[in-house]
Amino acid sequence: MGANWTVDQQVKARFAAHRWNLVGTLLIRRMLVALPATAALTAVVFALAGIAPFNPLASYLGSSYAHTSLDLRDQLRAELGFDQSWIQVWTHWISHALQGDFGVSVIAARPVTQVLAERIPLTALLTATGLLMAILAALLLSLGAAKYRHGILDRLAQAVAQLAQSVPVFVVALLAIAMIALPLGWPTGGIAAAGTRPTPGSVMVHLILPASVLAFSLLPWLLLNLRASLIEALDSDAVLAARGRGASQILLKEALPQALLPFITVIGSRLGELITGALIIETIFAWPGIASAVIDSAIAGDFALLAAVTACSALAVFAGNALADAAYLIADARVAHA
Repeated sequence: MGANWTVDQQVKARFAAHRWNLVGTLLIRRMLVALPATAALTAVVFALAGIAPFNPLASYLGSSYAHTSLDLRDQLRAELGFDQSWIQVWTHWISHALQGDFGVSVIAARPVTQVLAERIPLTALLTATGLLMAILAALLLSLGAAKYRHGILDRLAQAVAQLAQSVPVFVVALLAIAMIALPLGWPTGGIAAAGTRPTPGSVMVHLILPASVLAFSLLPWLLLNLRASLIEALDSDAVLAARGRGASQILLKEALPQALLPFITVIGSRLGELITGALIIETIFAWPGIASAVIDSAIAGDFALLAAVTACSALAVFAGNALADAAYLIADARVAHA
């Protein structure tokens, strides 16, 4: 008996090591794709910004542009790099970015890394809070819908998902401001009251409404996918066999673990939508994340900041997809690769 137990433990250890090797291979392969793809995406950003109908020097000088002499304008264009072609600017930027130097933001007059260090945590806080709220709501509603299939709760869950799917996120945000924030006196923008410094408490209070709107916009594809997976799992042979054995808590112990596997993949595949929705919500609620940096840098021709924000967003999507596939690979032993 002892020898058999030892052999069984060794087999399990080798199998676990093999799974982790597969995960490492997957992450390395995805990284080798993500890095050149992100670099190519930043080149596209520079090319589009180069042909955009905005005058970056006018945006930089503001109202003083009209009173600036032509000679001084030419001098400033040369100093700020606005007189170079987009390929020259991109080549200079990417060569330094690979060394960790993302340049200096024209509109902020500071290193891009400082701007990102201030804004990315706030965007990450908003997206993470909204996603967690959406996942929790999807779990509760889909479990109720699967348990009482075709009942009132099931119809209610599907109606909520269809409503959230049919209304654009900016409409939901404006309705939330008009119907919830204004009547209740809740804050409608920023991370602190006007004229005050933000504190952890003020950030959390101002986070409630935008995170709730983001969660509502994410709910349809989470809820409908998990509901369908739960119903499919309840009708599977494994769950039917568990019922035959008289197992308890079939929904939570048998069906839910099966349904969570495709649910993990769905979360990873929709991270692009999550970031896009977060940027829209940041703009509406004046949340000081990367959304305003994207808009301001695009208008002002701030190539360094625009490319850095784009690269960070792209890498976040690549990383999310890779980590979701890695989690699926670890959770399901039947998957040989992802």
